[in-house]
Amino acid sequence: MLSPQAVAGARVLDLYAGSGALGIEALSRGAASCDFVERDARNATLIQENLDLAGVAERGRVVRADVARAEARLEGAYRLVLGDPPYDDEAAIDAIERVAASPAVASDATLVLELSSRRQTPARCGPLALRWQRRYGDTQIAIYDRTEARL
Repeated sequence: MLSPQAVAGARVLDLYAGSGALGIEALSRGAASCDFVERDARNATLIQENLDLAGVAERGRVVRADVARAEARLEGAYRLVLGDPPYDDEAAIDAIERVAASPAVASDATLVLELSSRRQTPARCGPLALRWQRRYGDTQIAIYDRTEARL
C-alpha cells in the first residue's frame, strides 16, 4: 500500500506494536529504524525476540509504555507511523491523534491505521488528513498524511 520511498530510510513508529510485525516489516523494507510502543510486558519481550530473529535488533527499540503516555519517551521525528490498536479500545484513536499532533511526528509523516471495519474512519487524525481507505472483511486500513484527502 505504501511506495518504497515512504519506507526507505524512514524513522518508523509502531504504536500498539503487539508482536512487532508491522515495524519489522518496515525495517525489512529499508526503514532506518523503528521504535515499538507496547504496553504488555510479554509482547515487549516478544518484539525484542522477533527483532533478534529477523536480524534487525540494532535498528529497533522497544518502548514499554501505554501509547497515551508514551510521547515523552519518543525520539522523533518519525516519518512513518503505524497504528494497530485493539479493535475494542475506544481511547486508542484519541491517543494516536495526540501522538500524530506531537513534535515527535515529522511534518511530512504518513500514518497507517488499522481499525475494525465496524468503526467510523476518522476524516482526520490530528493534523493528518485521510488520503486512502480500504475495507477487508472485519478490518479497514486507512492512510493519513498532510495532503488533502484523495478518496
